[in-house]
Formats: sequence, C-alpha cells, structure tokens
Amino acid sequence: MKPRRPPTLNPPPEPREASAPPLTAPRRAATAAAPAQPLPPDPPLPTPRLRRPLRLVPLLIVALLWLLGLLVAVVLALRWLPPPTTAFMLQSPVKPVQYRWVPAERISDAMRHAVVASEDQKFYEHRGFDFEAIGDALDEHRRRGRLRGASTISQQTAKNLFLWPGGSFVRKGIEAVFTVLIETLWNKPRILEVYLNIAEFGPGIYGVEAAAQAFFGRSAAALTPEQAARLAAVLPNPRRWSAAEPGPYVQRRVEWILGQMGYGRRAEDPTTAPTDEAAAAATAIESAPPGAAVQTRALEDVDAGVGAPRPIPADEATSDPTTAAPCTEECDDS
Repeated sequence: MKPRRPPTLNPPPEPREASAPPLTAPRRAATAAAPAQPLPPDPPLPTPRLRRPLRLVPLLIVALLWLLGLLVAVVLALRWLPPPTTAFMLQSPVKPVQYRWVPAERISDAMRHAVVASEDQKFYEHRGFDFEAIGDALDEHRRRGRLRGASTISQQTAKNLFLWPGGSFVRKGIEAVFTVLIETLWNKPRILEVYLNIAEFGPGIYGVEAAAQAFFGRSAAALTPEQAARLAAVLPNPRRWSAAEPGPYVQRRVEWILGQMGYGRRAEDPTTAPTDEAAAAATAIESAPPGAAVQTRALEDVDAGVGAPRPIPADEATSDPTTAAPCTEECDDS
C-alpha cells in the first residue's frame, strides 16, 4: 500500500495569473538625442467680406471709363462728319423737322458775324466758358431776382447736340463735360459751323439753310446782313419769336446786332440795362464816322477768309430804332 500523505492545515495556493512585464524606464539617452518637432503654424485669420457697395466701385470705374471713351469717340467723329440728327431735333414737338446741313463755305459771312455778335462776342477768346458773363448773370440774379442766359456758343452746341432743355445742375454738369470735349477736339470754325447748322431758328426749323429757305426763300450763302441779324435775334426763343415777322422787341435786337456788326447806328443792348461805362462807350461809338471798322473784338480775331461787313444798301436799311415800340414780349434770355 502507498503511504498516505500527511494532511495540510493550509489550503493550496491559488494559481497566479500571467502579469504584464514590468515597465521599464524610458531610454533617456535616446529621447534626449531626438530633435524637437516644430509647432504647427497658427491658422490664418478669416478675411472680412467687403460690403456690396464697395465691391461695385471697381465695376463703376470701368463703366465710367468705357462711357468716357465712347463720348470721346463720338465727339471726335463729329469733327469731320455732319450730325445726322440732334437731341433737340428728336425732342421737337413739330414733326417732321426741317434740317439740311451745309458746309461753312456755303454760309454767308454776315450770318457768322451776326451770331457771334448776338450770342457770344468772346467766342474766339475763351475756351468754352465765359466766366465774366457768368458772374454778371449771377450778380443780376441777386439784384433783380431773374437769371439770364450766359451760355457760350460752345455750350449751346453741346446742349443742342447731346442734351435736353432745362437748367438743372445735372444737365449743366453734363453740358460742361461735352463743352470741354468739343473745345479740346474741335477748332473754333468747326464749332461755329456745327452750331449754325443745328441751332433752332423756328418751330421745327433747324439750321441756317432751312431757316433761310423757310423765312426768306433763299440759300444761307445769299443772306443779307439784315436777314442774318433777324435770324440771330430769335435764337434765345425761336418758338415764340419770328424772324419773318419780328415784333418790336425782336426788331430792337436786330438793330442792336447790326450795330455790333458795324452797320448803321449802334443801339443799346435791349437785354441789359446800360451802365455809366457802357453809356460812355456808346457815345464814343456813335460819334465815330460812318463805315468805321467793326468794334467787336471777337470779330476782329476772325481770319481774313470770313470777310468784312459791307454797308447796307438803301433797300435793305432797317427802320429808325428810335421809333421802335417798347419791349412787349418776354425779354429774358433763357
């Protein structure tokens, strides 16, 4: 028989579970030898979005440059080409309009003299704007409460070609832009030629050729000084005043224009009140011998090709200006 094992008073030990290997200390030498990793850069800050009006500024600048280039091209082309129509013709209440273009050599010298003497006596001196006349008009507006016209022939050409009637500041500003372009790209003879061909001389009657045919039955080249003065006299208000049947006020303007051209007696300007200096100058002019040279400085600057005024024959003489009736019509030069 096998011998019996002696009993044990202590229970047998429980089996021990497999444990993880003991942690080992990091290798300090290896860690110290490894290079330090750079920190990642900070993310960029978000760009603030421009407001919508500010984002439209570049587009507006480009559009304005394109528009300015187009205007320059149109004005430059009209230096040589006759305009087929104008803004005023398109807005005319009378349809169809009477309009016929004629070159400068087919317009009488008297017509050119009459328009310069009537509308803009410093035409050949200024660069599009008569600042002295503008100042005088503003002074009269402050004194009398009425604003008379102070536009030059260049300004009227720009207005008739491209704009609309009225005196708003917006229209005046656009007119100034066109005036600068015209004065820069055209010469003075061309400006006067275009103006004479597009100015309104009666309801629906545009240009000196159409006016000469309608009122006098002759061409613009055959106009006499008196007929030219009558056409120039109605330019401030051609839809109310008639060159064919001038009223008392228009007749006074005709006399004054003829005097400024060097024909007959110099009359007082019917559109303005005389000053002491003007009265003295008028006395000196009236005491000059008949047939004296034209006193208007603008007309003296015209080249010799335009020609000089001639005496008015007896059959073309106008009535005595002292017998003219007082102004019974609207006298404001708008």
